[in-house]
Amino acid sequence: MTSFNIVLFQPEIPQNTGTIGRLAVSTNCRLHLIEPLGFSLEDKFLKRAGLDYWQHLNPQIYPDWETFLDAEKPERMFFISTHGEKSFFDAEYQIGDYLVFGRESAGLPGEFYQNYRDNMWLIPMPGEFSRSLNLANAASIVLYEAMRQNRNELNI
Repeated sequence: MTSFNIVLFQPEIPQNTGTIGRLAVSTNCRLHLIEPLGFSLEDKFLKRAGLDYWQHLNPQIYPDWETFLDAEKPERMFFISTHGEKSFFDAEYQIGDYLVFGRESAGLPGEFYQNYRDNMWLIPMPGEFSRSLNLANAASIVLYEAMRQNRNELNI
């Protein structure tokens, strides 16, 4: 049973994607990758970060955002961004939700902030010099909060 869906919009760093792939396998999540990717799926760093988990992952790969939307028809999406206005702690997650993360260097495209304004969430970073978190860390933080909220249904 798929617990949640992790969506990476145009990820750039293979180690992050590999680590998130490992996270997805370990938590029964589906990983969705929106192209273009900043690396090859054959990248040695991707494979090393994912270790032997990658062979069990079966990531869903889409050439663009519109193709992803057409194929998945996601009902509930949570966009995680440093430009969100609501804390991800206040979101109410349900099994099957889509957790969407942007590029490491640029985040989500500008039009997402208009089109999905009510679904923008942030991870609070009270540190004085915090600009953003590592993508793999951010995905882990949000996913585990979603799992915590649904632990009875997930039997964890």
